[in-house]
Amino acid sequence: MSTNQHLSARREPTPIDAIADAHVMTVARLDPVLATEMGVAGFDHEMTDLSPAGHAARADATRSTLVALDAHAPADAVDEVTLSAMRERLGLELELDAAGENLASLNNIASPVQGLRDVFDSMPTGTVEAWENVAARLNKVPDSMAGYIESLRLAASQGHVAAVRQVREAIEQATELADPSTSFFTTYVQGPDVAAALDESASCSLVRAELERGAAAAREAYGRLTTFLREELAPQAPEADAAGRERYGLWSRYFLGATVDLEETYAWGLEELARVVAEQEAVAAQIAGPGATVEQAVAALDADPSRTLHGTDALRAWMQETSDTAIAALDGAHFDIPEPLLTLECRIAPTQNGGIYYTGPSDDFTRPGRMWWSVPPSVTTFNTWREKTTVFHEGIPGHHLQVGQAVYERATLNSWRRLACWVSGHGEGWALYAERLMADLGFMDDPGDRLGMLDGQRMRAARVVLDIGVHLGLPAPERWGGGTWDADKAWHFLLANVNMPEAFIRFELNRYLGWPGQAPSYKVGQRLWEQARDDAAAAARARGEQFDLREFHKRALALGGLPLDVLRTALV
Repeated sequence: MSTNQHLSARREPTPIDAIADAHVMTVARLDPVLATEMGVAGFDHEMTDLSPAGHAARADATRSTLVALDAHAPADAVDEVTLSAMRERLGLELELDAAGENLASLNNIASPVQGLRDVFDSMPTGTVEAWENVAARLNKVPDSMAGYIESLRLAASQGHVAAVRQVREAIEQATELADPSTSFFTTYVQGPDVAAALDESASCSLVRAELERGAAAAREAYGRLTTFLREELAPQAPEADAAGRERYGLWSRYFLGATVDLEETYAWGLEELARVVAEQEAVAAQIAGPGATVEQAVAALDADPSRTLHGTDALRAWMQETSDTAIAALDGAHFDIPEPLLTLECRIAPTQNGGIYYTGPSDDFTRPGRMWWSVPPSVTTFNTWREKTTVFHEGIPGHHLQVGQAVYERATLNSWRRLACWVSGHGEGWALYAERLMADLGFMDDPGDRLGMLDGQRMRAARVVLDIGVHLGLPAPERWGGGTWDADKAWHFLLANVNMPEAFIRFELNRYLGWPGQAPSYKVGQRLWEQARDDAAAAARARGEQFDLREFHKRALALGGLPLDVLRTALV
């Protein structure tokens, strides 16, 4: 079977599909970095214009698409979902643009500071042509960076500047990328992938020279960013971390694709945290004996040599084996996994910041889905009990199945639905749902693996409390310091609830403070996914039918990425 075909009957595209497809190509042209992330070919040699004019062009294109959609009535149920989703997503993009959020984007994890570097992780590198694209894009980093600085400067003139904590984090990251001795760009153009693709011919020598020139240009661009941030933006940056209710409400809607009662969600987060801790304590007793604390159980698991891996080679091999085993066990039993998705590549990332993430397949599946582990230089041992649940989160049935299934639905869905509609609450919520599902299906009956899953759930519940509490300035429980939530209280709260090294916890705290509304989308998204499943089960019972969980998952994932309010309506 061709990877570009679907087993089901092909749906005839509609005018709304045509508008959606055209919008994807317009977005790809105006945002080549996003095109690479989506797997849309033809733009890997370009770089995104991050100037105010570039932002304005993308906003104008979004408005034009909404106008075009308004001229057509839906032809079928698929169109109805597309219209609801595009109006919600594109409408929020315009709200964020009008609020100045896009111009001012700066934080420690998901802003152009990281994006202009991270895109190179997703670029093809197996051919001479691929490295020519890399060289061309590297040499365009300075123009894109100049536009970014221009946007930050304009945003500052309008009173929109990230908190000084985020500016300092960005300075540190940009400084590292600017330094030839530590820069990713230095090692990237001198690595084994280059040697494997380029021979000693004259033409390849030219490509090597362009790669070196591009790496130098990218380093210099980050040097200019460092100077701007340190000398111009930092003095204007506010000390306060809190986003405030108006900004937070907008970002919460964007990341969830749903409107939730923030105070109710905060209270639920406290209740969920207490529930997960109680479940952890029960599992701890199974591991270390009656009355054992979670900390004692963790110590026992960390001391178990059978649960310890040494070195990144062993980590990558274990990731791959765990993923392959899960795919084989789930396919045909709990999920119907399309053939192209039976391959998931597990890799050690070229970066060293500690993140674990997934990148989706290209539109034609020539680039497979990949799970990446970014390992800090100081980390040489890894505990499998902590991370088995992570493989399920990033792989199958988590992001790899979810994202890959959407890409695969070519016969039914337009390219915007398959490639471009990523909603954090839908995507990360599904991944957390998948972790808990694997436990429910018996894949984490081992008490250590189950404690690892609960460890992750505890962190996600804690950050619902922290994120909403700090950004809305809500009262903190007496146990966590009383008074109003702030960064100091949040730090001690995380130390008590996140079983990770302090450097990781500090990075995470800074992430939550600088990216309002994103962190809760995982756990709140899981909650909304579980509510959608329970609603579907109740509806089946009301019809006198037996609820089929496998069929529910199949139907839900075939819809592609959606705002969560749209998902719940579509599943009724």
